[in-house]
Amino acid sequence: MYCSVAQARSAGCTGTDAEVTSWIETATERITAYTRQQFEPLSMMVVGDVTPGGLVLLPRRVRSVSSVTPVTDGADDAPSLPSSAYKVTSSDVLGQVDAVHLAWGGYDDLVVGAESWNGGWSGLLEGWGAEQIRVEGEFGYASVPPAVVQACALLAAHIQAQAAPSDADATEDPSLDVDDEGNNVRIEDATDAPTTPVAASASTGSTQVDALLASYVTAGLGLLGGV
Repeated sequence: MYCSVAQARSAGCTGTDAEVTSWIETATERITAYTRQQFEPLSMMVVGDVTPGGLVLLPRRVRSVSSVTPVTDGADDAPSLPSSAYKVTSSDVLGQVDAVHLAWGGYDDLVVGAESWNGGWSGLLEGWGAEQIRVEGEFGYASVPPAVVQACALLAAHIQAQAAPSDADATEDPSLDVDDEGNNVRIEDATDAPTTPVAASASTGSTQVDALLASYVTAGLGLLGGV
């Protein structure tokens, strides 16, 4: 979770610890989906496209890589590449990007297909015809940035408030029937006119939270696994 129960309470979230934790978890999921970032270390798998130059941009901050496997069109994927076949960079280092750099140059005579007389790494990778690679490892920030902590606490309180309309909301909207705790208990009749669905937008649901997270939003770069 991106904030503590105490931090969510300070932002206005109420209820038992279990209830507040549930709102925090919901807020955390929204923030992850909105920013396309992981703000805590997490073991997962991601897939990225291979560029002609052998660069594979990854959609999460890289902490460590345990395996890199070409994704082929065959029934079985190619075996994982040895660590000498690629270099990993992380945006954790100022000026770097989160990526795997495949070794198109060079060779390894101890790896079948990557020998110097077979074209080295370039010949091996091109022979597989892989357009994507699957990367397994640990991704995410070492610790949750302060702005994300604040955003999560505010969003948890915001989501809870939206789920429990106030008495004023019930007065303004006759379709709401609110109990003493602020919960909508109205049971809709089959003859009630259907409401118009609201189109999804690229937002957490709170403009204040969106502003706090603006610098952390990144475009999707590939398919994700393990989220």
